Amino acid sequence: MKVLVPVKRVIDYNVKVRVKADGGGVDLANVKMSMNPFDEIAVEEAIRLKEAGTVTEIIAVSIGVKQNQETLRTALAMGADRAILIIAADDVHTDIEPLAVAKLLKAVADEEQPGLILLGKQAIDNDMNATGQMLSALLGWSQATFASELSIDDNFATVTREVDGGLQTIKAKMPAIVTVDLRLNEPRYASLPNIMKAKRKQLDEKTPADLGVDITPRLTIIKTTEPSERKAGIIVADVAELIQKLKDEAGVL
Repeated sequence: MKVLVPVKRVIDYNVKVRVKADGGGVDLANVKMSMNPFDEIAVEEAIRLKEAGTVTEIIAVSIGVKQNQETLRTALAMGADRAILIIAADDVHTDIEPLAVAKLLKAVADEEQPGLILLGKQAIDNDMNATGQMLSALLGWSQATFASELSIDDNFATVTREVDGGLQTIKAKMPAIVTVDLRLNEPRYASLPNIMKAKRKQLDEKTPADLGVDITPRLTIIKTTEPSERKAGIIVADVAELIQKLKDEAGVL
C-alpha cells in the first residue's frame, strides 16, 4: 500500500513571528523555515507503518515555492521513498489556500492511487485545519481527524482521536485520510547517512497546470496584526484580596 504525506514549509516553531509594519502579512525576510511540526509527525507515522510492513512506499508532497525542496529533502532523509514538489508560487509570502491545496492533492492521489493519506491536522502558520477535510470530500474517502493513535488492519484504519470530552476511537474504511495530532508519536531525527542518501532520492517537480488545477485565490487577507501584549501580573496579599479582585476586576466570580 502506498501512503501519501503532504508536508508544508512554515516558519520554524522556535522563531518569534513578526508582522510587517504595513500589516500586509508576516515578515519572512531572513527567517528560518522548517517542516510543519504536525506534518513531521505524519511522516514519522508513515515510516513506522512501513517498518511494520503495512506500507510499501511513502510519497511526500509539498505545494508552494521552489524552496520547498528543502522540506521534501527532510522528509526523504527521515525515510520517505520519493517526493513530488508542486511549484504553485514564486513569492514565499504567497500562501496557497486550503481548497486549492486539496484540489492539487486530489490530482496527485488520482495519479498515484495511494491507500492512505496522512497529513498534519493543521499548519502552524495559518491554523486553517481544513485541507484534510476538504480533500476527503473531493475524493469521497473516509476521514479521521486529530489522530493520537493509528492502526491499519485489513481494509480498515482504527483511529483514536482527541475530542473535547477525552478520546474517541473510530474505524474508517480504506482508502482513508487521517489528520494527525501532537500525541501520535515523536518524530525521529534524520541521521547524516540518510541525509546524504536523500540527495539521491527521486524528487519530481510539477505545476498546477500539469495537474489541470486552477489555484486562483478566493480569499483576500485584509490585514494582519500581532496579538495584544499581556498585562503584567500582580501579587496579592492574601486570599481575601484575590477573591475580591477576581470578583470585582476580573468578573469571573
